[in-house]
Amino acid sequence: MTVKSPLVIGIAGGSGSGKTTVAYEILQRVGPDRIAFLQHDWYYKDLSHLPPERRAEMNFDHPDALETDLLIRHIELLKQGELVQAPVYHFATHTRLMQTRWIEPRRVILVEGILVFVEPALRALFDVKIFVDTDSDIRLIRRIQRDIAERGRTLDMVIRQYLHTVRPMHLEFVEPSKRYADVIIPEGGMNVPALDMVVARIQTLLE
Repeated sequence: MTVKSPLVIGIAGGSGSGKTTVAYEILQRVGPDRIAFLQHDWYYKDLSHLPPERRAEMNFDHPDALETDLLIRHIELLKQGELVQAPVYHFATHTRLMQTRWIEPRRVILVEGILVFVEPALRALFDVKIFVDTDSDIRLIRRIQRDIAERGRTLDMVIRQYLHTVRPMHLEFVEPSKRYADVIIPEGGMNVPALDMVVARIQTLLE
């Protein structure tokens, strides 16, 4: 008997585009028991060696802010049927916690993040590449709501970061990576017909 290699899916898009919503919709409709889910955000480099004021000044939207080599290694291990220990990142303090999260190998490996199509070695692992495309004003509003509610930011902090790093890095890295996508979904999780087609295609590939 031959063992099929897992189907590896990448979901990219700008911050606040709705890519996480798309990922969770796929999880629920395809089945969490069939999917190993990884978020690129988990792999932010630990900044505990820096004073708090320095941490907040870092450019978190540049590829160098993430330990992408570790993510690649974890995907490769999952493809080989191995368990992996993914890091747990604390966004309020910009540090990694001591605890890790165990990820079991599944028929589908789903990877989500704004920069997952930027690094060629990571991009090459994806069998299906999905880009979630949403207008910049909607993305900014969503980012403000999320960062204030979930990441301990103030409105001034969110706006300053958006102007200094988020928007420039989106234009330099995220938007150009859209050309690598196999599927582009406008408006993210609100686009029901597009999600229906993506889920149907995934189920067909699994069969």
